[in-house]
Amino acid sequence: MTTPPAIAEGLSVWTPGRGLVGGPSCGARLLVADSWLVREGRVRGFERHRERFLRACADVGGPSAGQLAEFWRDMTAALPRRGSWFPRVELVAGSLRLRLLLRQAPPLAPDVRVWAAGQRDPRTVPRRKGPDLDVLARVRSRAGGQGAEEAVLIAPTGLVVEGAASSLLWWEDDTLCLPPSRLPLLASVTAGLVQERALLTGTPVDRRERTLEQLAGREVWLVNALHGIRPVTAWTGRPMEAGEAQRAGQWRAWLDERAEPLPTA
Repeated sequence: MTTPPAIAEGLSVWTPGRGLVGGPSCGARLLVADSWLVREGRVRGFERHRERFLRACADVGGPSAGQLAEFWRDMTAALPRRGSWFPRVELVAGSLRLRLLLRQAPPLAPDVRVWAAGQRDPRTVPRRKGPDLDVLARVRSRAGGQGAEEAVLIAPTGLVVEGAASSLLWWEDDTLCLPPSRLPLLASVTAGLVQERALLTGTPVDRRERTLEQLAGREVWLVNALHGIRPVTAWTGRPMEAGEAQRAGQWRAWLDERAEPLPTA
């Protein structure tokens, strides 16, 4: 059963000394955003999300380190410890205000259908989450019109980069593969956890240049903080076969076990 959160569901604005106060949404542009899944008060990689958000805020000249730490404490205390939630922390342009958007989590999917048309990467700030969320939502909306839940972004060279809301991983024999780091990749918390598991288990990891066509028939995963690991079970928009998801179940179970209780202070 979902219990009421410490603050109202929806958007809350943070003020030093006053904490989070609910308020109407405004059209301010997002400079930074970060989000994660909370289930029964447990989160995967919560400290990593904190580090990514605070680092991005510092990169754009956001609030002081002290204010960011105070905001994070207030935000953490406000998160519900019961039910399934998908909160988003935000830093907005102009006022440089910190906000919390508290949302109930949508249904989680064990797999994903992907629009394989090959969307040119539309992002303006690809290595920072926030500024391009609206344009990426439009890409996913177009994918939905093609019977898919996600789309793969393509570099001008034709190489695969990542999903509109996910990082892209795939298997070649026994090697876990990712796009090369020189491409404009968002630093994914979930992909980082998966890579660490690979290193701990002696699984080879490599970064390889691949076109979308070269992923045909392979086990491909889209991973993010909401759904965890989703194997691609179908490609739409071009004649591509999805590979059998031989490893996804075991790795998904492992990732789910990485969720830890939210801090209490």
